[in-house]
Amino acid sequence: MADRVTVIGWDGSPLTAAARAALGAATLVAGAAHHLALPEVPPGAERLRLGSVALAARRVAAHRGTAVVLADGDPGFFGVVRTLRAPEFGLEVEVVPAVSSVAAAFARAGMPWDDAHVVVAHSRTLRRAVNVCRAHTKVAVLTSPGAGPAELGLLMEGVHRTFVVCEELGTPREQVSVVTSDKAADHTWRDPNVVIVIGGRAAGGDAGGWIAGRDPSAGPRGWTLPAEEYGGGLGEGEREPLRTAQLARLGPRLGDLVWDIGCGSGAFATDAARAGAAVIAVDSDPDACARTDSTARRQGVQLQIVHGTAPHVLEDLPEPDVVRVGGGGAAVVSAVADRRPQRIVAHAATRDAAELIGRDLTEHGYRVECALLQSLELDTRAWTEKERSVAFLLSGVLPARGK
Repeated sequence: MADRVTVIGWDGSPLTAAARAALGAATLVAGAAHHLALPEVPPGAERLRLGSVALAARRVAAHRGTAVVLADGDPGFFGVVRTLRAPEFGLEVEVVPAVSSVAAAFARAGMPWDDAHVVVAHSRTLRRAVNVCRAHTKVAVLTSPGAGPAELGLLMEGVHRTFVVCEELGTPREQVSVVTSDKAADHTWRDPNVVIVIGGRAAGGDAGGWIAGRDPSAGPRGWTLPAEEYGGGLGEGEREPLRTAQLARLGPRLGDLVWDIGCGSGAFATDAARAGAAVIAVDSDPDACARTDSTARRQGVQLQIVHGTAPHVLEDLPEPDVVRVGGGGAAVVSAVADRRPQRIVAHAATRDAAELIGRDLTEHGYRVECALLQSLELDTRAWTEKERSVAFLLSGVLPARGK
């Protein structure tokens, strides 16, 4: 095992005395090509081109001597330190940090970033990173080859954002470009790069907050809100008890894409967006689309609203994680199930309709539950009945992917 392992962050500025001392004593230096070309790297040290961090960690663990690993930015922030400290390698590391690439990118843009989400985009997480960009007004994306600004822009079709693309930060080839998301695919971008994605309607003011990222205390409490918060006049399938049960079964969260088909006044779509998920609200009624847009504006959330008739309009939409079918019955449920979201909820007014939907979900491989929800709202001044609602709630979970 290496006698000593030092991880040095590099942001393009001169190395600190501690970093120079560690490098001067190194018998093995691992890093990218531009790191290994630094004049402080000892000419007699073994040089290891850093590709797979796990493979490099094994080499470092087997090395007899003093090892240094060089990495861009702060190596403890979505960096190599996590892998190097994995129990399987048994390495104890010292860290000499530098300014993170995210901090540098926002500095170049002249913007604060305590209110930003930070996500990593690679082949496995690109879709979820895009969903965060859809749902929130300020996101920093740490990209990778094949999951860069062009791919982000292509997957954000239908949602307008501004991209601040920071290429090769800290190097002589550093460049900062500002493009709209629909134009990002027209360029060839150099790696490494960081993309700041901004736009949409901000939910809060410009005052500083108390927690990094999205403030969970912003807006009113509750999974759902009273009807008047959505402009009133909610449809039968939008009553609060039913929406609460639907939210509980779907569990929309940050990084998810939710379809709300038959969005009505936008109550459920807004609830899901308040939970941090990206939402596409679909309705065949232009007035419903307008009401949904108005509701989202009042609540300060980001929605993509699609006017069209399901199931045909669903064909060109990006893949969902969870879906609420608020209208269209078994035909729409079947089309949704063909897309294999993790969870689906629907409701029916009669047992026959519920059985038809449940049978269709089962045939698609979903584990199905059905509950008869009866709700009675009372006027507490006289304890008399104000409103009664009854609905069959169906939920389907795809066993292989459900969580």
